[in-house]
Amino acid sequence: MSDAARGKGICHAGNCEFLVAAPVKSFDSGDSNRDLHMLQATRGAQFPLISVRTSVSESALESTTIDADLQMQFAGQTAEYRKIPFQLTHQGKDVRLTGTIPATLSDFKIEPPSLLGIAVKNKMPIHIDMDWRPQ
Repeated sequence: MSDAARGKGICHAGNCEFLVAAPVKSFDSGDSNRDLHMLQATRGAQFPLISVRTSVSESALESTTIDADLQMQFAGQTAEYRKIPFQLTHQGKDVRLTGTIPATLSDFKIEPPSLLGIAVKNKMPIHIDMDWRPQ
């Protein structure tokens, strides 16, 4: 989990471009040894940020759901995800966005670690729960 993600969105001519990024070292599993190993496996010193970019129509932001095409950079690799569903909850001008990116370690050329010779799962779903506040 990371509470350090920050982002920005710019709308122009009916299209909105969003970029969200978080420091890799900000992800905390509650196990400092596991987190240190994760930083090493993902080359966190060389590639300190995980970022996600998307573009959606401005009118889609008025809906309660959107399907977004995402471009995610992590561990020096880029992966694309198509039609990822997100829920939008409107609270005045603010919008809460929730959804899950179905990422895997192999998407970023990270070899899954093993425990006693048994490979750990390749799945690395990223749950998104964030608030957007127009300025």
